[in-house]
Amino acid sequence: MPAPINGFKQAILAGRQQVGLWLSLANAYTAEIAALAGFDWLLIDGEHAPNDIRSILAQLQALSGTPSHAVVRLPAAETWIVKQVLDIGAQTILVPMVESAEQARSIVAATRYAPAGVRGIGAALARASRFNGIADYIATAGEQICVLVQIESRAGVAALDDILEVEGVDGIFIGPSDLAADLGYPGRAGDPAVQRVVRDALARIKTAGRPSGILSSDAALLEGYISSGVAFVAVGSDVGLFTTGLAALRKRWPGQSSAVACYV
Repeated sequence: MPAPINGFKQAILAGRQQVGLWLSLANAYTAEIAALAGFDWLLIDGEHAPNDIRSILAQLQALSGTPSHAVVRLPAAETWIVKQVLDIGAQTILVPMVESAEQARSIVAATRYAPAGVRGIGAALARASRFNGIADYIATAGEQICVLVQIESRAGVAALDDILEVEGVDGIFIGPSDLAADLGYPGRAGDPAVQRVVRDALARIKTAGRPSGILSSDAALLEGYISSGVAFVAVGSDVGLFTTGLAALRKRWPGQSSAVACYV
C-alpha cells in the first residue's frame, strides 16, 4: 500500500485554485471548526503562533478526515524540524525566509529518503506511515510530499529565478508583510511600491509554470491575486476573525461596563 495521495499537491500542480485560512490560535478545537467551514487548505503556523510539535500533531489529527488539507509552516528551514513534522503526518510544508536555490535544495533533500535526500528512516515509529501500517511508505512518500518555499525578502526576490529551477519545489509563497518591511515599508504591505514587487514576483512564478501562493486580509488585493491566477490563496486568519468578530459584537452591545483592562 502506497502513501496517501496529497490532493492539495495534485490540485495546485493541475492549476486548480485552492482557498485557505491561516491557523494561529494553536488549538485543535478551533482548527476543526475552521475545517468544517470548508476551506480547501488550512495553514498550521509553527513560525509565529505558539505551536510546538505536540500542538501541531493535535491539529493534524483534528483535520484528518475533513475536507481541508493541512499545510504546516515550519519555524525555520532546519532539517530536524522537517523530519519531525513529516513523521507526525504532515504532507505539505511551507518553509519561511528562503533566499537561495541552495537553501531550497537543502529543504527538498530533508523531505526525501536516501539516496534522494537525507530524511531519517523512522517510518516504523511514525504516524505518517500509520505506524508501519503502510508497507510501501518509504518508497512512495516523497512523491506525495509538497514543498512550498516562502519568499519574503529582497534577497529571496533576487534569487527567485534560481529557486524556480530547483527540482522538488512544488510552489512559491510570497510573504508580503516581511517583504514590505525589508523594502522599507513595515506594516504597509498594500503600498504600491511593495505591490509592484509582489506582482512582479507572482508573474515570474506564473511564467515559469509553477504554482504561487499568498496571504492577505485585504479584499481588493485578494480579488486581484485570485483573478491573476494565484494557485493557493489564504484569505484571512483565525486570530483576525476572532478579534474582529468579538470587537464587532461588543460594539453592538456596549452595555454599561466599568471593567478596567489589566495586562501583566
